[in-house]
Amino acid sequence: MQPEEGAALRAGALSFIESTFGREHSYYREFDKRVDNYWESDGKYALGILTAIRDQIKGGWIETTKGLVTAEVFADFLEMAEHLLDQKYKDPSAVVVGSVLEEHLRQLCAASSLPVEDLSSGKAVPRKADTLNSDLAKAGKYSKLDQKQVTAWLDLRNKAAHGKYSEYTDEQVVLMLAGVRDFVSRVRP
Repeated sequence: MQPEEGAALRAGALSFIESTFGREHSYYREFDKRVDNYWESDGKYALGILTAIRDQIKGGWIETTKGLVTAEVFADFLEMAEHLLDQKYKDPSAVVVGSVLEEHLRQLCAASSLPVEDLSSGKAVPRKADTLNSDLAKAGKYSKLDQKQVTAWLDLRNKAAHGKYSEYTDEQVVLMLAGVRDFVSRVRP
């Protein structure tokens, strides 16, 4: 391997590994330590590490990690909604919980190869949450009972988002929060 080829391989691979896994991951540390010259053994180390990375990506590791990060973000938003409820802010809490629910429906649709956008007008328009809910139930992603519960939660969220605050109670938002928390943990993409 020529020095310029070795330098390009090292720089490109380290950049990719860092952006995918971070500097603290063993792939990064091993590559950085083992591939620092232009000898044949360095090329073999590089090939071995990059092959292991490729196999992990092909095996769905990145998607699994994306799911874990999404679950963590959802948990943070649901915690925020719970805090709002504790402070007697039922209306913003209902909107936050409803937003988590809608995004979860979008992810379920995407994972099930169901459309999340309507392209009939020539441009991408997000499909309504009720439509996503119906499509997911028809596809068997969850039961008719779950579909009806999701419809009720979406209705409560819409009332909160459109200023119809007297049409639901604090207790209903508490139940919505608990139900959505259970739903997103039970019905996964």
